[in-house]
Amino acid sequence: MKKILDLLTEEMKKAFEAAGYDTALAKVSVSNRPDLCEYQCNGAMAGAKQYHKAPIVIANEVAQKLAGSEVFQEAAAVAPGFLNLKLSGKFLADYMCGMKTEEKFGMEMPARPKKMVIDYGGANVAKPLHVGHIRSANLGESIKRICRYAGHDVIGDVHLGDWGLQMGLVITGVQEKQPDLVYFDENYTGEYPEEPPFTISDLETIYPAASARSKEDPAYKAKAMEATFKLQNGVRGYRALWRHILNVSVADLKKNYGSLNVTFDLWKGESDVQDRIPGMVQYMKENGYAYISDGALVVDVKTDEDTKEVPPCMILKSDGASLYNTTDLATIMERMELYRPDSIVYMTDKRQDLYFDQVFRCARKTKLVRPETELVWIGFGTVNGADGKPFKTRDGGVMRLENLIKETKEEMYRKIKEGREMSDEEAREVADLVAISALKYGDLSNVPAKDYIFDVDRFTSFEGDTGPYILYTIVRIKSILAKYAEQGGVINSDTILPAAGESEKGLMMELAKFNAMMSSACEELAPQKVCAYIYDLANAFNHFYHETKILAEEDDARKNSMINLLLLTREVLETCIDVLGFSAPERM
Repeated sequence: MKKILDLLTEEMKKAFEAAGYDTALAKVSVSNRPDLCEYQCNGAMAGAKQYHKAPIVIANEVAQKLAGSEVFQEAAAVAPGFLNLKLSGKFLADYMCGMKTEEKFGMEMPARPKKMVIDYGGANVAKPLHVGHIRSANLGESIKRICRYAGHDVIGDVHLGDWGLQMGLVITGVQEKQPDLVYFDENYTGEYPEEPPFTISDLETIYPAASARSKEDPAYKAKAMEATFKLQNGVRGYRALWRHILNVSVADLKKNYGSLNVTFDLWKGESDVQDRIPGMVQYMKENGYAYISDGALVVDVKTDEDTKEVPPCMILKSDGASLYNTTDLATIMERMELYRPDSIVYMTDKRQDLYFDQVFRCARKTKLVRPETELVWIGFGTVNGADGKPFKTRDGGVMRLENLIKETKEEMYRKIKEGREMSDEEAREVADLVAISALKYGDLSNVPAKDYIFDVDRFTSFEGDTGPYILYTIVRIKSILAKYAEQGGVINSDTILPAAGESEKGLMMELAKFNAMMSSACEELAPQKVCAYIYDLANAFNHFYHETKILAEEDDARKNSMINLLLLTREVLETCIDVLGFSAPERM
């Protein structure tokens, strides 16, 4: 099923051709003056020079050819040469019927679906998720869902930070607290315990303490570096302890990501590609890509077109140690070998732009990816407090993500109990669902690169451009449909009749934009487009609802049509919130 704008442009092309003009001029767009018309075509303006005619003359000739059109109810030429268009009610109603009966509302699937890997999450093991992790989690999860909905084959990878000095610091911290653990006895040859010698709470205390001490105590840092060396060189006890750290951390991460409805297909980390690094380094040396500079192994990535300095991409430090660059390049190599993706998408803090520019250039120069492979980086801004600075706790510390979620759920619970008669149990269930909508919509409705202020009062409001407002609209539709069923209403056909009024037609026109919007959100990797769309759609529905007595309609065919329109609206809204990563309760 074609996008509605494509169908309108096809109709306009016929008119331009019949009038003797180039069909390339026939593009139709949504009107920027909805008070005057629904759609517009400005082709006559562009064709004036080409045909040496006044634009209004061209527009009038084309408008005449649209007389009797089954697509346009009205096509008016207005000075200085615009074509103002209004849709035929029957054409629009037929399009609604097509959306209602076809899979995915008639959205066209790609002829050749892409294989995509989306790298998001970026959590470090042994460290709790904080407020800064919410953007990567929400953006990545939504982009994954949008691209899957659009027909692509998408793999989501958390890409854990599970290697390097931070692991040595944790192991050293554990050793300081429990020096007699069998993991530190290098003569031990038996099986190691299955149960870890610490909890996630222990780890979340051990790591920051060890990290802070290493900055003040050179001997302690040297000990942590020695532990890192032993881990990376396969010392049994250190590897066994590291696996416990991973298992305990990943279980906690899954719980916290799960509370945001975020899931990953792959739980791989930096450690998964360590065995590939020596071969990759050798390949880069042998093929003349990498060379020694001040003791370090680097690859030049600047080009003649660069107008600013682009430093070389460092592969190994002067002491032979690998870096994040090394791990990310080895990960690209692994992904190309295992999954052969057409596109790899990364989500990180926007301050990492130079880093990803270097890594991508290096991957292309060294031919780790095919020439046609897309490497995409989405840099996101920070979540700020009311003071415009990164969001903190009341005592000035970094806000843990689980605490942010908990506080939002509590505020939502308070608002629900304040304004509605509902049991505590149901209020809690509803508050949890609505709070996640508040968090996710409040985050995703922003352009990713922009910072935004976390305002719990605004985000949890049932009015305005918020997640709760969207859910309230869905619940309102569910309530009408439930009352219809209680009254013995039966839907006896999928028919949607031409709109009886402007608000009903306005709702249909918003619904008709769905396919184009979802395609665009996928192509541009832009969840904010879905948010903007459902806000407009919710507004259009509520305008229709306030102007129309749906259940009191006496004409059965008309009532059946409106119920079908409500069903379609609910399904489109629920599809959209699903790709954004939240869901609606039955009542609020």
